[in-house]
Amino acid sequence: MSASGGTKAILAALVANAGIAVAKFVGFLVTGSSSMLAESVHSVADTSNQGLLLLGQKRAKKAATQLHPFGFGRNRYFYSFVVALVLFTLGSMFALYEGIHKISHPEELTSPGVAIGVLLVAVGLETYSFRTAVHESRPLKGRASWWQFIRTSRSPELPVVLLEDAGALVGLLLALVGVGMSVLTGDPVWDGIGTVSIGLLLGVIAVILIIEMQSLLIGEGATPGEEQAIQAALVGGAIDRVVHLKTQYLGPEELLVAAKVAVGGDETSAGIAAAIDAAEERVRAAVPAARVIYLEPDLYRAPAAGALRHGAEQDQG
Repeated sequence: MSASGGTKAILAALVANAGIAVAKFVGFLVTGSSSMLAESVHSVADTSNQGLLLLGQKRAKKAATQLHPFGFGRNRYFYSFVVALVLFTLGSMFALYEGIHKISHPEELTSPGVAIGVLLVAVGLETYSFRTAVHESRPLKGRASWWQFIRTSRSPELPVVLLEDAGALVGLLLALVGVGMSVLTGDPVWDGIGTVSIGLLLGVIAVILIIEMQSLLIGEGATPGEEQAIQAALVGGAIDRVVHLKTQYLGPEELLVAAKVAVGGDETSAGIAAAIDAAEERVRAAVPAARVIYLEPDLYRAPAAGALRHGAEQDQG
């Protein structure tokens, strides 16, 4: 992904969420709405999360050291994982607690019109942030669905911001329903129900992000399309075939490629070295993220006929 694109989406979300948090807290102090309080804490959590994403981007740019020879690119995965944990604990758990408390001990809302006005303003600001994230994500998404983009992206920031903003918009609608139903029915329990709904929504989003970021943090390989392109780029010149291939993302924009390649038996060492250099250039041209490449030349040894026959007999058995 474009680092500038991710940063633009993060900054838009940061500004929007900071403004929304202030407005919501004012609305809560005026109305006493638990839905408003849950949404206020949610916006504070989102604002801090954008700061964590920016911190992760900054720390990922540190130069490699002897202790970390492949650099610090995975800081972006680590801080995105922390963001998911913050969303789960500070966002979801708090909203669930506050909602259950409000249902058990309902309190009348004061100035519900203020709450509705604040929530409508928040919807506008959150829509701006969400549209920015969508705009920056479209070139990377390609023909894939949004769900596929979130599941397969090796860059953490845009999927995190997309899910956060989508959750925030739905959460605001839930808060509006909770406050609106409380006004229409005169029953403040609806405000608590809206708050619990917000907590459940944030919990689902947080779990999805935790699963995705944990997978990236452990280390994911190239996408199927990238691996196919690497395989095709490696073969050429003195390289007859790829014996085996291993890949892993060291960071969102840095892919490690390690492969054993078969070369002709009559090639000189100089010829093999030139063939490997040429293969590395082809791979980097096909997959620009493939910045670290290690190729091991070898002779291809076809399986013996007896071994093939034995394997076929086992398959039939």
